[in-house]
Amino acid sequence: MSAGADDIRHARFDTARVAALIPTLAHDDPIALFRPDALKRRAEAFLRGFPGHVSYAVKANPAPDVLRTLAHAGIHTFDVASVAEMRAVRDVLPSARLHYHNPVRSTSEIAEARAFGVASWSVDRMSELRKLEALPADAQIAVRLTLDRGGAAYDFGSKFGADPATCVALLTEIARRGFTPSMTFHPGTQCTDAQAWTDYIAVCAKVASMAGVTLASLNVGGGFPVQDTSDGAGIAPIFEAIRSATAQEFGPTAPVLWCEPGRAMVSDAQWLLLKVKARCGETVFLNDGLYGALGEWRDMPLPGQRTVFDVGGHARHATPHPFTVFGPTCDSLDRVPGTWDLPGDIAEGDHILIRSAGAYTTALVTRFNGYGTQCQVDLS
Repeated sequence: MSAGADDIRHARFDTARVAALIPTLAHDDPIALFRPDALKRRAEAFLRGFPGHVSYAVKANPAPDVLRTLAHAGIHTFDVASVAEMRAVRDVLPSARLHYHNPVRSTSEIAEARAFGVASWSVDRMSELRKLEALPADAQIAVRLTLDRGGAAYDFGSKFGADPATCVALLTEIARRGFTPSMTFHPGTQCTDAQAWTDYIAVCAKVASMAGVTLASLNVGGGFPVQDTSDGAGIAPIFEAIRSATAQEFGPTAPVLWCEPGRAMVSDAQWLLLKVKARCGETVFLNDGLYGALGEWRDMPLPGQRTVFDVGGHARHATPHPFTVFGPTCDSLDRVPGTWDLPGDIAEGDHILIRSAGAYTTALVTRFNGYGTQCQVDLS
């Protein structure tokens, strides 16, 4: 059986498990359905296909079960943005390698990160580099580049990243201080354009040449699309573009490659099962919303397919209609932008299964108004 057919078989099996679960539910909490087998397959696809080393961007989903499953699958390096994430990773994998690539840090955060033995740091401005002067002389510091280009759902360069000229100055100063120079970039979330990585790699090579340094490593970020098969076939062209561009631009002095997928790694590792609290005409009220696991959806489109089940666990197939969707809180801002196409016979007590909801969902739950607790069911 092909990998694609196997993935479909597992998806059908999981959906059947969800349908069987629904009649047994005796509470109104939204439920996160953890799919460790899907996460393991995705991690293996990155480890097998990426032409370098793989780290995981913990911010996408820091749940201990996620970190533990990734560690068992062979992911031993984690991109952490805070001391709290460092603790979470080390609690699961004490020997984990940590990349602290949030380029702006307080002096107290730097001191705590040093105690964790961070392996790689990043900077995008001279003032932040000066804060790192107490690091060991051979510490690896990656300069973060940003370019003015599109191709992603939204651009990470508006907050972090330095232009090429600033990168040259930073790399020069890093080498002068005796640190190990590296570079990093992020093409933006949900980037489907392989040329974005090619363009960034070319500029990194030029910047390193102008600074007169040999890069120890090049971190090509995350941003990989989640609309992909679990076996990694859809992102294979991006991996090949990265490999080819690195060889072409750097030649025999090519740095060690790293990537740090977050959303693309964990998207299908979790599904959401939400309950309809009420239907009022063409409006539905759910037991979760923008202050809970749907928080990112004010800025990003709905991540995965939806299936509506009645109270008996039977899928509804009526003609879809556009519905306004509100969350459970008393705040009128708790409304999902736009509309969802839902079966016209959707009713109070129904459940909505949302696939590909592993990234930036449960990580953003606020508990505002007492809502947002995510009960978890393991679908292994």
